[in-house]
Amino acid sequence: MSGVIDHVTLNVADIEATKAFYAAALAPLGYELTMDFVGGAGFAADGKADFFLAERGEPSTPVHVAFHASDRPGVDAFHAAALSAGGQDNGPPGVRRVYHEYYYAAYAVDPEGNNIEAVTHEPE
Repeated sequence: MSGVIDHVTLNVADIEATKAFYAAALAPLGYELTMDFVGGAGFAADGKADFFLAERGEPSTPVHVAFHASDRPGVDAFHAAALSAGGQDNGPPGVRRVYHEYYYAAYAVDPEGNNIEAVTHEPE
């Protein structure tokens, strides 16, 4: 067992805009859109969808979600892709020693107001 969380779903107001944002922002981390259905979408890395968007009820904002990156260039690529896809910068790539000496992360705000992060815990 690699973790205890099986999947996460964010409620969003605009599924099409948010789906397009995440398709671009998560691509550098190996995620791709694997489930596309009316009012929802699922993204997977390694074949199993574990991040979902659903256009239902009230949007679940603000939420913070951190995605694993295998290395620092992956964090950098995520940040650039998120900003290119219309996200707002919420912290450029860099070491966050407040967490530990190798915590390297970047942050962006998605079109729904959620703070998303890519992080690696590996040294350079």
